[in-house]
Amino acid sequence: MASTSRGPTDELATAVGRYVLGDLSLGRAAEEAGLSRWEFEELLSDAGFSALYGPRTDEQLDGEIDVARDLDQ
Repeated sequence: MASTSRGPTDELATAVGRYVLGDLSLGRAAEEAGLSRWEFEELLSDAGFSALYGPRTDEQLDGEIDVARDLDQ
């Protein structure tokens, strides 16, 4: 588990929940939990969750495709 000198906090629980629901990116959730991205990813792994990368919805995917098309022009 990620090494922290404190036990679970409301901020940590909220960040994990919002990340798992897709409300926060991995980096943003880690920031809100007061952990590095790597510590947060380790904490997720220890809790049985896999880190999710990339778009999670069709809308997010469409947005990324639009950005990629704009970069090509």
